[in-house]
Amino acid sequence: MCVFLSLSYVIIIFLIIIIIIITLVGTYCVPGTTTKFAGMGNLLKVLTREIENYPHFFLDFENAQPTEGEREIWNQISAVLQDSESILADLQAYKGAGPEIRDAIQNPNDIQLQEKAWNAVCPLVVRLKRFYEFSIRLEKALQSLLESLTCPPYTPTQHLEREQALAKEFAEILHFTLRFDELKMRNPAIQNDFSYYRRTISRNRINNMHLDIENEVNNEMANRMSLFYAEATPMLKTLSNATMHFVSENKTLPIENTTDCLSTMTSVCKVMLETPEYRSRFTSEETLMFCMRVMVGVIILYDHVHPVGAFCKTSKIDMKGCIKVLKEQAPDSVEGLLNALRFTTKHLNDESTSKQIRAMLQ
Repeated sequence: MCVFLSLSYVIIIFLIIIIIIITLVGTYCVPGTTTKFAGMGNLLKVLTREIENYPHFFLDFENAQPTEGEREIWNQISAVLQDSESILADLQAYKGAGPEIRDAIQNPNDIQLQEKAWNAVCPLVVRLKRFYEFSIRLEKALQSLLESLTCPPYTPTQHLEREQALAKEFAEILHFTLRFDELKMRNPAIQNDFSYYRRTISRNRINNMHLDIENEVNNEMANRMSLFYAEATPMLKTLSNATMHFVSENKTLPIENTTDCLSTMTSVCKVMLETPEYRSRFTSEETLMFCMRVMVGVIILYDHVHPVGAFCKTSKIDMKGCIKVLKEQAPDSVEGLLNALRFTTKHLNDESTSKQIRAMLQ
């Protein structure tokens, strides 16, 4: 009998300890704060199924296939994305006409050098037009996706969990955007070539000369392209404008539906990166990098679209947690992503951004 009572006391004490631990976890695991109980906090989130506040599911970036309900939109977006790799390869191979332009400028009376520079620049301008036109297709694709992923009666979390093939395409758009802008920022030849093209066209127009290239890139097109390439991150700017246009055009849809879709995608990526069970399901390091790039891409897009951005205390994005996840990776693989957060976000330097977050990104 004494043994039985002793065992009962042990069980009761054990249960009390468990309750105290869970209570402590619930107390300290407040979104946006730092806590040593973070691991237990994630467990508590799963046990209590606080899905709307803490999206916690695996988004299959590698194998997601469209359901019948997704297929029409999925086909439309896939038709656009199938050109994304060739666009990136073409951009990566872009060398510019720097030497030819320099020789032409230094020898303005040498007709041969002028023609050589012009003949070098014209095919490059046609390539730049192709990149720009792809941005327009991507803009329309994103708006179609946002319409599907934010419409009632489902919440953004339910959409992303139920329509994983569309969520994957959304991720692929963001992945492409960051890669494109990174390559563009590292290639000053693009703006140099286009500036030379516009100067030459203007000079010829003054002299009443018409060139065949103007049938391909007329003055109106050149103006639009000039605005596009003047941006440090032109594809991100395109996506930001597309998202803002989507919000303004759908006045009956609360803006929170759109921003919650973005913050939910961020949270899902973060959880997959920091949860060993999920992370072990990636079959390659490329998927890991894909997930990190998507997380950063959505943060930047959210920061441009949300009225107060991603860094303030009221943000639904756990910025400290996201930065921490990135800093736990090999520095060489994430430095570009950290720089993207440092230099392409809109609200990082706002007064509402905590000193701790700024310090983490220094």
